[in-house]
Amino acid sequence: MTALAYDRHGDPTSPTVVLLGSLGSDRRMWAPQVVALSPIADVIAVDHRGHGKSPSTPGEYKIEELAGDVVELLDSLGVDAAHVVGLSLGGAVGQWLAAHRPERVRTLTLLCTAATFEPAQQWRDRAATVRSDGVGSIAEQIVGRWFTDTLAAHDLELVRQHVAMVAATSAEGYAGSCDALAEWDGRPDLARIVAPTLVVAGAQDPATPPEVMRELADGIAGADFHILDPGAHLVSVEQAGRVTALIREHIIRAAPVDAYRDAAVEVGMRIRRSVLGDAHVDHAMSQATEFTKPFQDFITRTAWGDIWARPGLDHHTRRLLTLAILTAVGNEHELDMHIRAALRAGMNPDELVEVFLHTAVYAGVPNSNRAFALGKQALRDLTE
Repeated sequence: MTALAYDRHGDPTSPTVVLLGSLGSDRRMWAPQVVALSPIADVIAVDHRGHGKSPSTPGEYKIEELAGDVVELLDSLGVDAAHVVGLSLGGAVGQWLAAHRPERVRTLTLLCTAATFEPAQQWRDRAATVRSDGVGSIAEQIVGRWFTDTLAAHDLELVRQHVAMVAATSAEGYAGSCDALAEWDGRPDLARIVAPTLVVAGAQDPATPPEVMRELADGIAGADFHILDPGAHLVSVEQAGRVTALIREHIIRAAPVDAYRDAAVEVGMRIRRSVLGDAHVDHAMSQATEFTKPFQDFITRTAWGDIWARPGLDHHTRRLLTLAILTAVGNEHELDMHIRAALRAGMNPDELVEVFLHTAVYAGVPNSNRAFALGKQALRDLTE
């Protein structure tokens, strides 16, 4: 991991917004958003590894590593979760965080980015050029894609400032990030992103045109898609007011959903522990991996925080229903777990007998036979 340079503005007790920039930029590119969002948020503008004042490391980078740098920064600042805003390279990092660290992402905003940056060879070629000739050799060419021709012609100073920004980027950091983009393919993970997502494209963006951004909007459930015209790749600068307004509205609109999710997780964890026991839940959470964390969040929030929390049936009745359904469908692993949890909670074994007999009539003798065997073994294990 690499310790990232950052600026922090606003109220640290407010919701945190993390701003992740484009390849070749530094955190100054977010100046319009920092000023506008600071009154309502704790705003953290970040320099990627090898960009701005963040140190570079030699060799090829991976999007996963750049995302790990961000997680480490949030940990160091005591930020559990944030509204993540990413443009281009920052958008790829944001996608990875939302897919693999869903508990850290309250909302996701993707600006002028892509699920994959094809063809990969263009990034390998650019990395080779930068390593041999420096970032300055391509700075004007890169910034030429950042703004529409009309804006560039009318604001030469803006162009000059951004050319200087790109040229000042570490060659190793720029090239390593090119390597990361060359191998990046987030398409298989789009369906895993559950954070409320805003997708914003620039109508004249030659790097990630609207049709590329549409793939993100279509792949992420419920994503809100906007095309800004005029707008090239650095749409956050060219359309600063509109972009900031969209981000602000997205964050505010998601606040009730975010509050509901947090409350559902809290309630769900409490009920899950009361039904299954602390030992089982602690073990399940300790075994969670990057791959399974979204499912653990889903189960805790939805099954336990929603269904089991409904007042229409008491927990004892829900236990009996769960045992009957698991017996009927032959789900031995879950059935064994719930039999043991019920017995540990003090359920009379005679009730298990009635559930399994009743299920035998309506769902089949073989499944109930197996349920009796699991119950017999659970009673033996718990009384020894």
